[in-house]
Order: sequence, then C-alpha cells, then structure tokens
Amino acid sequence: MEEKTQKREKQRKAGRYGLVFIFLLLLLFFFFIWNVNSGSVSLSVGEIIDIIFMGGGDETSRSIIWQIRLPRILAAMILGGALTVSGFLLQTFFHNPIASPFVLGISSGAKLTVALVMIFLLQRGVTVSSGAMVISAFAGSLISMGFVLLISKRVTSMSILVVSGVMIGYICSAITDFVVTFADDSNIVNLHNWSMGSFSGTSWGNVQVMAVIVIITSLLVFFMSKPIGVYQLGEVYAQNMGVNIKLFRVLLVLLSSVLSACVTAFAGPVSFVGIAVPHIVKNVMGTSKPLLVMPACFLGGSVFCLLCDLIARTLFAPTELSISSVTAVFGAPIVIWIMVRRRMAK
Repeated sequence: MEEKTQKREKQRKAGRYGLVFIFLLLLLFFFFIWNVNSGSVSLSVGEIIDIIFMGGGDETSRSIIWQIRLPRILAAMILGGALTVSGFLLQTFFHNPIASPFVLGISSGAKLTVALVMIFLLQRGVTVSSGAMVISAFAGSLISMGFVLLISKRVTSMSILVVSGVMIGYICSAITDFVVTFADDSNIVNLHNWSMGSFSGTSWGNVQVMAVIVIITSLLVFFMSKPIGVYQLGEVYAQNMGVNIKLFRVLLVLLSSVLSACVTAFAGPVSFVGIAVPHIVKNVMGTSKPLLVMPACFLGGSVFCLLCDLIARTLFAPTELSISSVTAVFGAPIVIWIMVRRRMAK
C-alpha cells in the first residue's frame, strides 16, 4: 500500500514538472511571436513564419525581422536565462533567496570595468570587441564578488551582507556615472543608455558570442547538478558525501560570475531577474532539485525578459524604457514578499 502511495506521489510530481516545462515553452513561443510582431511595422503570424523559415516577404520586412528584431529577441532569451541561472547559483552559494548579481553589486562591478575599458579604448579610436567587453565584465564581477566574500567572512548576518553588496553596487554605479558624465566623446556619452540596461542594438555577432559563452557555462552548471543538490543540504553534509567544498565554491563563484558578466557586457545591469525568477520557478515546481530547477530557471528567465523587453519598447513607443526599470516593477514586489515571508517564518 505504501509503495503504491509513493509511486502515485512520484507520478504526480513528474506530471507537475512536465506541465511546468510545457507551460514555459508555450509562453516562450507566445512571447517570441509577440515580440517579432511588435513594432512600427506589424506583421501577421503567417508573414513572420514565411520570412523566418521560407525567406519570403519584401526586403524591408526581412531586414526588420532579421537585422533588428530577431537578434534583440534572442539576446533577451539568452541573457535572461543566463541571469536567472546566475542568481540561482548565488542563492545556493550564500543559502539566501535574495542573493543575486544585481543585489550583491556584482553587476555594478562588471558595469564599471566595461565602462572604463570602453572609454579608454574609444578615446584612442579603438573599437571595443565583444570578447574585450566580456573579459572586462568578468574581471569586474570577480572584483566585486571578492569584496562580497571578504565581507561574508567577517559578518554572520546575511542581511548585513546583502546591505554591503548593495552599497558596493551603489559605489560602482556612482563611479561609472561620474566617468561617463564627464567623457568628451559623443560615442562614450551614449554609454549612459547602455548603463541603464537595454537589449537594443544587438548584432548577430553579439548573439553568437553570448550564445557560445552562456551555452557552455550553463552546460557546466547543469553537469554540477548533483553536487549542487548535496550542497543545498549543508556544507558539512556535502563534505561527508565527498564534495570538495573549496573547489566547489570556487566553481560556483566563477560560473555565476561568467554568466552575470556576459549579461552586463551586452545589456548593461539588469535588476531583480536573478532573484524573482528562481524563486517563482521553485515555488511553481514544488522542488529545489537543481537537475529540474536550472533548466526551468533558464526558460523562466527567457520568458520574463521577453515580456519585460516587450513592455520596455512598446509601452511608450517610440520612447524606450530601460529594461531594468521594467524588471524592477515586476521583481521588486517579489523580493519584498520573500523578505516578509522569511521574517514571518521566524
């Protein structure tokens, strides 16, 4: 009798997981089509499919779809997924549901180094490559993460650690704004738009670079699902199960930094996605198993960023909002709810 009950429970959970993945895939397809169709030139679903898969349509429509909308949409999907997985890794690392690249100041550190490198090179007439942006953002992410880890060794309260991360983020943002404001070159001044967060202006070359980085890093993270699941039960338990804690923690920091650096390099700092989406996914799925949660987080982050980017570019068209402004509207209430819920649980 007990075995039958356990079997039914497993089947119920498997059905729930399957429904969540199907729902996320349907949402992804829905928002993909909606994003492609939204803009000054409206196209029917049939026309979109004809242009993308059959090479039909007039030259103007093809140019709009292939050179402007598709690269931006793919960037939102790839970077949204990367940011969500990065947030999940940091939440696992710090055992805190409100840890994320944006809150801990990691994104702001990446933004600072990218801005400094771009200003330094553009003033000398050198074009900044995608690789240079990612490397500089990765360096900034590691520097910020280093400060956060130093603070974490001296304080036991996670709330103080989060506040310290927020302060690090404010300091990095203030320095970035100061440098950009007093830059002479008009191209450098335009960095202000990037520093607010946006998927606009993405090229196919950018998409290729971010896709390679994010896919490889995400696969490495996925292969670490088992030790991550063990680590969620505590460091002592993980150590007893044979996990090399020092190496594991270093890998978590590096992989989360690579993902958040890639996002910052191409889209600027994007807020609250890394907190809100992993929390929603875990609650909807009813589990925190990394093998299931991480792919769902990637899909959820893609859907969330597609929705927010759609709102950012169409709500007050032709004026475009920064992506961080929109993600904050949806993500900040979720963070408040998480903190209130944790407080009531205590």
